[in-house]
Amino acid sequence: MADPRLGDRSLFPNLDAEAYLAHAAISPLSAPVCSRISEVLADYSRGGMTGFVRWAPRLNRVRETMAALISAQPDEVAFVANTTQGVIDIAFGIPWREGDRVVLFDGEFPANVTPWQRAADTFGLELVWASLEPFHRSVEEGIAELQRALGTGARMVAVSAVQYKTGLRMPLAEIASLAHERGAEVFVDAIQALGATPVDVSVGIDYLSAGSHKHLMGPEGAGFLYVAKRCAEAVEPRLAGWLGHEDPVAFLVGDEPRLCYDNPLKSGAQAFETGTSNVIGFAALAVSVGLIEQLGVAAVHSHVQGYLDTLERGLVARGFESRRGSAAALRSSLLGVRVPADVRLSELAVALRKRGVVCNTPDGMMRFAPHWPNSQDEVPAVLDAVDEALAELRA
Repeated sequence: MADPRLGDRSLFPNLDAEAYLAHAAISPLSAPVCSRISEVLADYSRGGMTGFVRWAPRLNRVRETMAALISAQPDEVAFVANTTQGVIDIAFGIPWREGDRVVLFDGEFPANVTPWQRAADTFGLELVWASLEPFHRSVEEGIAELQRALGTGARMVAVSAVQYKTGLRMPLAEIASLAHERGAEVFVDAIQALGATPVDVSVGIDYLSAGSHKHLMGPEGAGFLYVAKRCAEAVEPRLAGWLGHEDPVAFLVGDEPRLCYDNPLKSGAQAFETGTSNVIGFAALAVSVGLIEQLGVAAVHSHVQGYLDTLERGLVARGFESRRGSAAALRSSLLGVRVPADVRLSELAVALRKRGVVCNTPDGMMRFAPHWPNSQDEVPAVLDAVDEALAELRA
């Protein structure tokens, strides 16, 4: 097992950037992850089906790992292709009644909006929008805004654990408590949190979906869906595939024909496993999450906060406007800032990239997203690059 250390990027020997701060988009793959991918590919190239036979059974250990990451049970976790697929599964798996209300937040990433819009059109639902701005000011103001949106009640509240643009960390426990009080369930898009910001479904989260390629630091295409046991009997896997049945592969083994089309569907999360999984991606994800487990998500989160504290102060002193949460409880591993008014965001991002600083520009913001390999010693060089880039653009 590799030995990860906070602030040490030696497990990323091929990474070009001087400061890679785009983990909220796609994380670079570490050497151990690449080695695992090569190992699985070699088995597939040598044996085809025998490669699958060797690696597919190991997915159950990956399921256990992902469940532990969010304080869930393995049978509450299903493998899906990506975050969006998990949202779609639940948006079309709830036993809706016409007129049911779904609370969404204005400013969410579309992955946690579009499926609910399509479900609303299909089942005759009412979408209610809440603002994220009060949450930036305080948990209390944010919960008051959610209380307004809930009104007399709703069927579902859909929210991201961390907002993709600003890095606002949503108070999931408080949101779940209020939602349940009003008779609503809670769906969480966790892709911008897991791996760098702690998430615990035991606070009252009913459903959760996440993908592999951001803060979990794995390859794309290896997501998972959580369905709480208390919700398992209610969901209807309308989009089920052949692996959603009980004992789905029985007809592929043994001596006698056993093909049957009317086996009952599984109950709960694993009814949403439609077909063959991305075995290579999940095998690699097991390695990347293993590195994070060795460090501890809480330790990673604390490490990143130290990095962002210093970076934020430096950027604000240079005329940037921080959109970071006002309290520690509202802060994640992302820092969203507005750039000075006299420079163009896109041009500044290009100028920084030329200087070895890689960040993103979602929806008019500049977003910095370090992770455990980023050393706080990088920050002065990042700020020097900002100074040089600003001087170039202003000239």
